[in-house]
This record gives sequence, C-alpha cells and structure tokens, in this order.
Amino acid sequence: MIQISDKRQCCGCEACMNACPNGCITMRADKEGFLYPEIEKQRCMDCGLCERVCPVIQVSADIPFEQNAYVVQIKDEKIRRESTSGGSFSAIAEYVLSRNGIVFGASYDRNFKVLHTKAESRSEMSKFRNSKYVQSDTGTTFRQVQQSLEEGRWVCYSGTPCQIEGLKAFLRKEYEKLITVDVVCRAVPSPLVWGKYVEMQKEKFGSDISNIMFRDKYYGYKYSTMTVKDRTGKSVYAFGIDTDPMLRAFFSNICDRPSCYDCKFKKRYRVSDFTIWDCYPVYDFDKALDDDKGTTRVLVHTEKGNTVFNEIRENLRYTVVSPDKLTKGFREMFESVEENAERTAFFADASRMSGKALFNKYYPETLKVKLERTVRIFCYHTGIYSVVKRTAKRILKR
Repeated sequence: MIQISDKRQCCGCEACMNACPNGCITMRADKEGFLYPEIEKQRCMDCGLCERVCPVIQVSADIPFEQNAYVVQIKDEKIRRESTSGGSFSAIAEYVLSRNGIVFGASYDRNFKVLHTKAESRSEMSKFRNSKYVQSDTGTTFRQVQQSLEEGRWVCYSGTPCQIEGLKAFLRKEYEKLITVDVVCRAVPSPLVWGKYVEMQKEKFGSDISNIMFRDKYYGYKYSTMTVKDRTGKSVYAFGIDTDPMLRAFFSNICDRPSCYDCKFKKRYRVSDFTIWDCYPVYDFDKALDDDKGTTRVLVHTEKGNTVFNEIRENLRYTVVSPDKLTKGFREMFESVEENAERTAFFADASRMSGKALFNKYYPETLKVKLERTVRIFCYHTGIYSVVKRTAKRILKR
C-alpha cells in the first residue's frame, strides 16, 4: 500500500485514491493545505494497485523521441484576450468538443477553491482560461475520464505534468480518443495560502468579487497582473509580480508543495500529447506575432497530437520552430525550484495568522516595491517595457 514517509515523494495527483478498488483511500489536507492519501488499513486488500498507478513511483523516463514545435496564437481574439497566453488549449479543447467530447481542466468553485471540473460545451470553456497558481484538487475526475472513454467519447484533459502522468498511470492503457495537455509548471502553491489571499481580498473588496485572474492582460501580455473583478466585471485591483503578495510568494518559492522542490516531471520528453507554455520572447521566433496580446509555445509529442494540430491549424496563427530552440534555456521545464529558507516559518504563520497579517509580514508594500511598480508601468506606457526587459535578460545571461 501507499505509505508517505517523505512528503517530497507525493505529488498529490490522486491517482491512488481513484484506483483503489476497495475505496479505502481518502485524500486529506495536511497543516500546509496540501492533499495526501490516507489509507484505512483495516479495509485495505494489499493489492498494490495504488503503488502501480503512482506516477512518482512509476515515473516515466526522459527518453528522446521525435517532436514538433510551434509558436501559436488563436485567431479568435476574445478567447486570446481571456487566455493566459495564446489560447492554444482552447483550440485543442474545441477539437474535442466538436466531436461531442468532454474537456477537463482547472477552474474555481464559488469560493475560489481550485479544482478540476468538466466542460461539455463551448460556453463552459471560459472557466478553464487564465492560469491558476494553486494546486488543483482533481477529485474523481480520473474515474470520470475513464468512464467517458469506455463509453466511446472523446476526452481532453489538461493539467500539470504530474497530474497528466498520474492520469495515464491510472488508466493503464492507451485510448485513441484521449487528448492530454500538460502545462509547464514552475511549482504548485498551497491551497491554504491561496485561501488566505482570497480572504484578504474579500476583506478589502467585500464578497462582491466575480473573478480573480492570476495572469490578466490588464496592461498587456508581457506585464500581466493579478486582477480582481467585481460583479459587474470591472477591475477593482490589478497589480503585477512586483507588488501583488500572492505572486511574490509564488515566485519566491515559499509556499510550494514539498514534491515541487524535487520534481520528478521536469523533462522535455513527456507522456502527454501536447506540452504548452508561455512565449514572452516571441520576437526570437516570429516578430510578426509580437503584438503583446499573448503567444503560446506548443510542443507536440505524439502522432495523435500531430493529427489534432493539423486539424486545428486553420484556427491559428503559428510559426514552425525547432523543438531544440523552443525549449532551450527554459528552466521551468527542466529544473525544480529551490526551497525558500523562510518556508517553515511562513507556513507556521499561515496556520495562525489572517491573510492580511501573513502577507503584510512577508511581502509588505514597501517604498522599494512601489517604486519598482511605478517604473514598470512607466516603461509600459512609454512603449519601452519590452526593450528594457530584453536588455536585462541579455545582461543576466552574460
């Protein structure tokens, strides 16, 4: 049976819970807010299935194979505006929906908890757009995927690399009508910490919040913001990585799942059909696509993925690139994040402090923070933001 003695060895995908034939595995949140399997030992048959579907135990090897690579923008400008980057996932998902299929992805519930849900129509797809830098609760979606596939339906499943490997391990066989999309993942922050942030924003704006967007293009794609919208859809808060405390916590690696500091899924050759991620340096690939409205890097791993891409290409603006060039230097694909030295103290405080007190202690809005934000906005409005960013990257590479 699954026994978690080292929390770095559990990614929280929930494959074991979904696979247990006796239903004796329950996912429980620890004091940091992360889900781990809890086994009812009296009912366990010791069949070993939970271990056989665990993607950490059965992690796939990073063995080279032929890939195709693209830089992509969906032609539907409304969808691209709502998307984190170029809208490629929506194009792939619509391929499945057009075949009476079902799509699974990360969305919010009414309390802004992040969990995997399904969509069976184009109108439902908006809930999956825009990044959610929180570990999603996949619940019983692996079982739902299996049932839909056995019924002969097309299925598209999007998630982090560990979730996709968990799903594939759970299914234990290939399905012609399953399309999997993994999103390159830096790390997954704690749902507990996210809850503290939501609490803080509700304290400031009341409960009249309709959406919280991690990567809104309020100023533009290259300087995206955490944006809070009221019930009318008006943006009442829009602060970037320089100022917003949740984004600062995320990018300082202080609130991530323990397994993210030793991620087994940081590799180029993956089990999914597609790997997608941001393309900020779009000018390196195709200057004609550099419009600051969002672009996606797409890496295709399978013949099935190639077939889907060929079917949807008329809905896309894209450039064919070398897979080596597409992935070169992108650390988030290959390297685990380094644990923040203050992580233990941060979580101890998170368990007892209000959201406002927690973030004010660790990520206060100092004069330096305000100045950086002012400079970034000035550079953006004067049209030199991209040039400054590019120059800074070149200097850092030397």
